[in-house]
Amino acid sequence: MNRNVQVGTCGLSGSKAEYARQFSCVEIQQTFYQPPQLGTLARWRNEVLANFEFTLKAWQLITHSAKSPTYKRLRRQLTTAEQQAAGSFKPTTLVDEAWHTTLACAQAVKAKAILFQCPASFTQTPENVRRLVHFFSRIDRNGVKCCWEPRGPWDNELLSDLCEDLSLWHVVDPFVRKTMTPDRCYFRLHGRQDWRYQYEPSELVDLAELLPTQQAGYVFFNNSSMKQDALAFKRQLDAAAS
Repeated sequence: MNRNVQVGTCGLSGSKAEYARQFSCVEIQQTFYQPPQLGTLARWRNEVLANFEFTLKAWQLITHSAKSPTYKRLRRQLTTAEQQAAGSFKPTTLVDEAWHTTLACAQAVKAKAILFQCPASFTQTPENVRRLVHFFSRIDRNGVKCCWEPRGPWDNELLSDLCEDLSLWHVVDPFVRKTMTPDRCYFRLHGRQDWRYQYEPSELVDLAELLPTQQAGYVFFNNSSMKQDALAFKRQLDAAAS
């Protein structure tokens, strides 16, 4: 069994120290809605051991249009011009600023990966493809892995080509669709019917079979029983590796 796959949850509650005793990584959610102060993120980094890994979601100003209901949690009041400039990887000053903020957040917690989660409305149009290519071709990643979760109906061949050309990790719920970057695994488990779901032991066995054999990867649970499911899956992997 691959020991390089890290298991955790999308966000955490309670003591970070307690969480870090149970898991080796976590996906930070706050950076998507309203990035915390860099000092806060640096404190989070110092509250856990050096080998604990953070990943984080890119700020929604990069990926989501200002019409998204998620903007209700944005403390910044956007002007009309900024609302038009936000999201969809647009080649705008606002998106560039949001990227610099996201990267600074990643550096503060020493994150190795950033998740770009797109809305289902970000569909496979020529304009969206051009914006995606332009964005990832020009940003300075500073060594951070860029992981892309498209949630609309994208063609697998195009997804594979884009991820190869732009050095992206294709993020999926593996029970919904197959990853186009099997050597760069980033799974997010959202629940089989909806988020109010607990995975059966047999489903966790099936999940393990979908992991890469040798390459490193991440498995994050994002359902109502995410901590219980992540612990059960981690115990399963540990038992198989012993």
